[in-house]
Amino acid sequence: MSKKLVLLLALLTVTTAAFAQQGGPQGTPQEQAACRPDVVKYCKPLLASNTPSTFSILACLQASREQISKACRAVLESHGQ
Repeated sequence: MSKKLVLLLALLTVTTAAFAQQGGPQGTPQEQAACRPDVVKYCKPLLASNTPSTFSILACLQASREQISKACRAVLESHGQ
């Protein structure tokens, strides 16, 4: 898994207090915009936890690959996922 993808997925946890304490968002604004709605829609239970891991969000997006937007799928694919 590429470091850039890990950083991108870490940014998707921005709604949690734990992430806010770790630092600001990562990834390009375009990548963030492409995947944020899919994370909120398909990975909502993870966001409810205090510390969703980057890997759990990635696993969620991969498990929902057929449902996620083409834009988010393209972000994953561009990072070898």
